[in-house]
Amino acid sequence: MSVRILALVGSVRAGSTNRQLAEAAVKLAPEGAEVVLYEGLAQLPFYNEDVDVEGSVPAEALRLREAAQGADAFLLFSPEYNGSIPAVLKNAIDWLSRPYGAGAFGGKPVAVVGTALGQYGGVWAQDEARKAVGIAGGKVLEDVKLSIPGSLNRFAETHPVDDAEVAGQLTEVVTRLHGHAAQGVAA
Repeated sequence: MSVRILALVGSVRAGSTNRQLAEAAVKLAPEGAEVVLYEGLAQLPFYNEDVDVEGSVPAEALRLREAAQGADAFLLFSPEYNGSIPAVLKNAIDWLSRPYGAGAFGGKPVAVVGTALGQYGGVWAQDEARKAVGIAGGKVLEDVKLSIPGSLNRFAETHPVDDAEVAGQLTEVVTRLHGHAAQGVAA
């Protein structure tokens, strides 16, 4: 049974270490899991309930919702901007939380991981992302976490997929998320 995991990255910077971490997750996915890296959060307009009506929903929001509806689970990658969740990731969560009570997260398993420059690896932002996605209807896996500190130094010359410690930890995260999602798909 194949499980589709949609990866959302909260950094749109070309050299983003969180994007690199997401690329590593795609490569390290266990058999039976497909991690799909969503492209397009930079083009997603800010959530506005006035345009979130049939016939007016922006094309990029429709594309995101369609990708999310086709996912069995979500893997969010969050850096930390000024001690908080990046706007691009929060905006995606907002679009996916609607329509109210029937959003795309719909009880699907969600894990939040990431890397940041600071000594704690972005845990504040990741905690806020877990809170937001839980309120938005996702089944947050509170015990599936990975926060990697010192991102710019640690990954200055090494891609996360080539860092044995990180690759092992990330493989464990994706494997556990896959297990939770597979239970939901089988049910």
